[in-house]
Amino acid sequence: MDTRIRQLHRWFSVAFTVTVVITFVALARKDPIVWVSYVPLLPLALLLASGLYLFALPYLRRRRTAARTR
Repeated sequence: MDTRIRQLHRWFSVAFTVTVVITFVALARKDPIVWVSYVPLLPLALLLASGLYLFALPYLRRRRTAARTR
């Protein structure tokens, strides 16, 4: 399960990068579409969620290991 989360996190970062590039291109036009600036927020939220999980994972493992040894 953890390897799938890591792989998803990598794909979310690719999606975020692509949406940021698309946003820069869209906003650089003569008549920019303002709502396009909100497009990177979805991949960013997914990156936040998966990143926080990956950050907390070692601490959760230590807690589980400590509970098993008691």
